[in-house]
Amino acid sequence: MKGIALHSIVPVRAEAREAAEQETQMLFGELCEIVEEIPRGDVPCTTGRWYRVKLENDGEEGWVDAKMVSPIGGKDYAAYRKAYQTSTATIVMPMAYAMSENNGQTIPLTAGTRLAQYQVAKDNVQGTSFGRFEVLGVGFRIDPSMVIEKPLELNEQNLLQVVRFFLNVPYLWGGKNALGMDCSGFVQVVMSLFGKRLPRNASEQALHGRAVRRLEQVRAGDLVFFDKPLPASREGNETTPHITHVGIVIDSERVVHCSGRVKVEKIDETGIYSIEQGGYSHHLVSIRRI
Repeated sequence: MKGIALHSIVPVRAEAREAAEQETQMLFGELCEIVEEIPRGDVPCTTGRWYRVKLENDGEEGWVDAKMVSPIGGKDYAAYRKAYQTSTATIVMPMAYAMSENNGQTIPLTAGTRLAQYQVAKDNVQGTSFGRFEVLGVGFRIDPSMVIEKPLELNEQNLLQVVRFFLNVPYLWGGKNALGMDCSGFVQVVMSLFGKRLPRNASEQALHGRAVRRLEQVRAGDLVFFDKPLPASREGNETTPHITHVGIVIDSERVVHCSGRVKVEKIDETGIYSIEQGGYSHHLVSIRRI
């Protein structure tokens, strides 16, 4: 069985209960595979029904409240999936509002939300243009200035333009929206605006692209990965890198990342130097060009 998110944001949790840790989020219009269902009351401390889902965009798995994901199948699923996967129209601003043509209600949409069957139309009466997209036969209107129809070119100027809208978004474990993000969620959303599809977690993102040897060789948009050294064995004193953090370099001296909040800080071959903390906050492990 397949499912679709028809809410702005759907929390995906580690367990089938509201108090469980949020691992990631589904954005409006995202598809998933429903791999398991827990009926109402089958698990202690669980209310309502829960679905275990696997997200189509990045393969992440977790539990969602069944009220927040709508089952979809047959021709509806096939047609929407094709339109969604071939779409390059994406919300570029941290938050935008779309209005349903069906009932006039509005829904907030966050950056990185992909819009199926998007086009710009003209209101002949008012002489203005509006963006329009469809989800399962329901049309929505949106301000076209909130949307990019094609991925942006990845360069320093465009990166700075995008990043400035996310500055000071607070850190939220499992978050990937303008009201709360974690480090890899921030990177996944921002890079999607440049047409780069990445896995959800920093350790998986670190396996993509190609290595850049030195910080002085970076280009705007390269990803930098950091660790907290862990013991390689109980007997020895050696350490092995364990990726715990990721950021995006602006140039060889600046990185934008989400730690406490989205911010720009200094970076060198050792790692991120935090003026707020008065020292290095993250140890640089690797640089990747996606």
